[in-house]
Amino acid sequence: MAAALMLRASVSLLPKQRRVYAGSIAMVSSRAMASKTPVGFVGLGNMGNPMAKNLIKHGYPVIAYDVFPEACKEFQDVGAQVTDSPADVAERADRIITMLPSNPNAVEVYTGNSGILKKVKKGSLLIDSSTIDPAVSKELAKEAEKMGAVFMDAPVSGGVGAARAGNLTFMVGGVEQEFDAAKELLTCMGSHVIYCGEVGTGQAAKICNNMLLAISMIGTAEAMNLGIRLGLDPKLLAKILNMSSGRCWSSDTYNPVPGVMEGVPSANNYQGGFGTTLMAKDLGLAQMSATNTKTPVPLGSLAHQVYRIMCAKGYAQKDFSSVFQFLREEESL
Repeated sequence: MAAALMLRASVSLLPKQRRVYAGSIAMVSSRAMASKTPVGFVGLGNMGNPMAKNLIKHGYPVIAYDVFPEACKEFQDVGAQVTDSPADVAERADRIITMLPSNPNAVEVYTGNSGILKKVKKGSLLIDSSTIDPAVSKELAKEAEKMGAVFMDAPVSGGVGAARAGNLTFMVGGVEQEFDAAKELLTCMGSHVIYCGEVGTGQAAKICNNMLLAISMIGTAEAMNLGIRLGLDPKLLAKILNMSSGRCWSSDTYNPVPGVMEGVPSANNYQGGFGTTLMAKDLGLAQMSATNTKTPVPLGSLAHQVYRIMCAKGYAQKDFSSVFQFLREEESL
């Protein structure tokens, strides 16, 4: 089932499917918006961990699952319920948020033998904050619809720091009537929750954002490296860039040069943050979408190759801003 799900092309809902979907929507919308009923959370990694904690801070009982048991231990310590599978989460909660690394992980968590859809309750609201292929989001929405549930894609931007602070940006795709129900939960974890359109449009916005982010990070790293080799102090150069036309998020909020900023991965040997392997994955999604839509993305393609090379050179688990270190060490480039 998972393989077929990954390969099938997305199609518009047929009239009969729309009637079934409308019934699901009505069931979900009937929930009291302000209720503090349990919320399921699957995926407690670098991003999911602080997101789930922010739900707890806002008074929501969390029912959690992660494939790595050690990731769940601290949630037990703060009173969250920990289950043995995504299906068990679905059995105990009718609102579930997932935060997963890739297409195969999302497909397995939703449709696998112990997946959410094995025990999902009719009328459940399923919010996926993973960054995956928009076509996969559409297919998962159709599978959820068959079970009487509503699926929305809601990928995030902002990184681990914003996840901890509850300042993420959520890009939401799905049926518009359910946006308010999703927003109730998402505003506990983010300062911006934006409705993008039908299922898959949240993912479309996210992969466009991350392609631009990768390009700007490489550009910032190149500019900083050149300036340093020309004799400029890196803090001075960063200050000049950030008050000039070259300023961007990569230069003023997430600078890739060690010693320029505190509290960013470059100040911690590029540990934490957003891994290079994940950036390469997201750029792969952008490349796939560009191919499918016949869209020229020459800089996006080059950025994809840079991050793929970095993964092969031992940077896979480092933060993606380690491209600065990569450029410094790879004289042949």
